[in-house]
Amino acid sequence: MSDDSDAEKTQDPTQKRLDDAHDRGDVAKSQEVNTWFLMAGATLVLSSFGSSIGTGLQVPFRNLLQNSWMIRTDGPGLLTLVKSLCVTVLSTMGMPFLFLIIAAVGGNLIQHKMVFSTEGLTPKFSKISPMEGAKRLFGKQAAANFLKGLFKLVVLGAVMCAVLWPERFRIDAMVRFDPTVILGTTVTLTLQLMSAVVAMLSAVAIADFFFQYRTWYEKQKMTLQEVKEEYKQSEGDPHIKGKIRQLRHQMMKKRMMAAVPKASVIITNPTHYAVALSYERGMTAPICVAKGMDAIALKIREVAGKHDIPIVENVPLARALYAATKVDEEIPTEHYHAVAEIIGYVMGLKRGFNGRRT
Repeated sequence: MSDDSDAEKTQDPTQKRLDDAHDRGDVAKSQEVNTWFLMAGATLVLSSFGSSIGTGLQVPFRNLLQNSWMIRTDGPGLLTLVKSLCVTVLSTMGMPFLFLIIAAVGGNLIQHKMVFSTEGLTPKFSKISPMEGAKRLFGKQAAANFLKGLFKLVVLGAVMCAVLWPERFRIDAMVRFDPTVILGTTVTLTLQLMSAVVAMLSAVAIADFFFQYRTWYEKQKMTLQEVKEEYKQSEGDPHIKGKIRQLRHQMMKKRMMAAVPKASVIITNPTHYAVALSYERGMTAPICVAKGMDAIALKIREVAGKHDIPIVENVPLARALYAATKVDEEIPTEHYHAVAEIIGYVMGLKRGFNGRRT
């Protein structure tokens, strides 16, 4: 079942999927990159702080050995000695240790954003499942780790031979050297060896990071159904959104038809567009109370006819008002003059009609 499910995951993960994985603590991470940062940091620390560390520790410990007969062994005296040694070690090793901590944190931050998640601490039965354990032992990740370890073992052995073999005679003669000379030679050889290891690990770290990222990205891929479900959750069900739009359209239509009897004039195309305008004395500009095309335009004219609302045919003005005016808003200023002429004409007709009736 899992193989079939993986085979269906053909869609690239969405940004939401990647963000959710990050929030769970599921990120692309290569331990080789962390190892490289630590090794590079240790090499830099040894080359930069090696002499200061040696000097900082040599003097107090030499004095401790030379004056050991003067050390008080009672409780307060021993406590004072321990405190003094702790202060000496921390003051000497504090900066190198801080540098190593920064290197360890940097090895993680360069691969992914900061992660705060407790999901990794949550017990999971899959971790003790024999089937899942077999997959971890014989899966693609296990094979990659085995080949990576074998490669590192072979290459590391070759690097050590390449660095130490030319120095074999000097190493053999070091048993006859003064201890101070042995320390300097050892530091030099260690730096050479660590530098070569860092160079070797660079290639391993880069290759492993891209492999881990690709494996993680493939695991985040989605099926087509998952993409559809996520779209529904984030954007809403298209069917429901369509229903909502339909209901809104119906409500808007009912509201407009209820407002048509209050209109002062209906400007038409004559058949495709209809715009109902309302104007009363004291208003700054006429207001569009209803507008529509085709069937809605026909319905506006029908309601206007039942309530004796004047209908004026003006093709360019009807089109312009329909495109530029929203319902319940004033008409644009560029149409004031044309609309004013029509409303003045309609009001003149109403006054004449009322005069004839009296």
